[in-house]
Amino acid sequence: DEISQVPVAAIHPGDIVLLRPGERCAVDGTVIEGRSEIDQSLITGETLYVTAEQGTPVYAGSMNISGTLRVRVSAASEATLLAEIARLLDNALQARSRYMRLADRASRLYAPVVHATALVTILGWVIAGASWHDAVVTGVAVLIITCPCALGLAIPTVQTVASGTMFRAGVLLNSGDAIERLAEADHVIFDKTGTLTLPDLDVSNAADIPGEIFELAGRLALSSHHPVAAAVAQAAGARSPIVGAVEEAGRGVRAAVDGVELRLGRASFCGAEALVIGADLDPEASVVAFSKGDAKFVLSVRQGLRPDAQAVIAALKDRNIGIEILSGDREPAVVAAAHSLGIAEWRAGVTPADKIARIEELKRRGAKVLMVGDGMNDAPALAAAHVSMSPISAAHLSQATADLVFLGRPLAPVVAAIDSARKALHLMRQNLWLAIGYNVLAVPVAISGVVTPLIAAAAMSGSSILVMLNSLRARSASRETV
Repeated sequence: DEISQVPVAAIHPGDIVLLRPGERCAVDGTVIEGRSEIDQSLITGETLYVTAEQGTPVYAGSMNISGTLRVRVSAASEATLLAEIARLLDNALQARSRYMRLADRASRLYAPVVHATALVTILGWVIAGASWHDAVVTGVAVLIITCPCALGLAIPTVQTVASGTMFRAGVLLNSGDAIERLAEADHVIFDKTGTLTLPDLDVSNAADIPGEIFELAGRLALSSHHPVAAAVAQAAGARSPIVGAVEEAGRGVRAAVDGVELRLGRASFCGAEALVIGADLDPEASVVAFSKGDAKFVLSVRQGLRPDAQAVIAALKDRNIGIEILSGDREPAVVAAAHSLGIAEWRAGVTPADKIARIEELKRRGAKVLMVGDGMNDAPALAAAHVSMSPISAAHLSQATADLVFLGRPLAPVVAAIDSARKALHLMRQNLWLAIGYNVLAVPVAISGVVTPLIAAAAMSGSSILVMLNSLRARSASRETV
């Protein structure tokens, strides 16, 4: 066969593409020859490499890691899954309703009503026999006493204080109206990988491995570029690699120490198939075998749940918030996470379009959905939800799409943000009622002509101060939740 380089736009379904190690796939297709590992995290959010061999589907955006693959194209250019994700994101952003902020709704008719009131007051006093001077002074007093300072401060002051409270809790705002929308959320959808779980891999059975063996495995892992091997090295605290180690692409790494061969990698590479078959393994874990001569060991590498995930889920349930998991990950891993966290509703193997369909279904039922996700494949769902959050470790596109971003390893900022938002919305409404109540009491007094412009100015300032003091209560919005 002859190899030639062509633009992506010139590739058609049925063509065969050569995918070398280190190259990112530009088409959707199926592997027809070769064996390798591919990184599909850009598409699925799954950080573990996937074994690619004959018959394995490959998507645009996937990175080929170790071996050369021949891929028969099923879709190219604008027909790929990656292009579909981009279209879904664009559609979701365009379809997002223009949420009218509370202050905007309250002030839409304020100015015309106030000016009309002042004009009627002037004309009324003139008709009643007052001089134009006295009538105009009374009208000016009405305008001053109804100055919308309190109304104008009612919302922004609460937003400012609440934003500071959220920042101290580890939450950053991307959207000006996120606080109001978050306060309305009554259903939370979590992605699993990187959201409910930590983004970093760890060795879950490290305590079961003898210290000397674990140290050797970690040192040997330093000679591999595989992320699972990197997790083993980090967990073992390895600093110096074993001299002379050789990595065999797609299989593992081997070396000799004091005449004894060490191997780390696939069970078949280490001769540990029987040990793996007989082991009670975590369905979420990737299995790494290690051999030292005839001694065989199995390391279980996985993304652990965030340390406070169970407490956060319990806290959300206490607030009568519905919870479910929508993940593109395999079913056993999703089931294990849902069972550990006590989440009854979950779906595995879902696509970006499936996530949007579920969100739209919940919207039709009247639910206000908070979507929490981190992968590029979550971006359309983040845009489609009523409000959305991403961890700081999320893909850049997801961070930019989300309304809020939370920092650190804990999941607690999600609950803290909801509490802060609900308290803030309550205070916003209180401030609006304070401003309205002040006007209901003050305007008749001003119209009656017993208030001078100076007294009106003092009353107006007093109402503004009252609103600002009430807004400061948002500083205590976040309570101990986990």
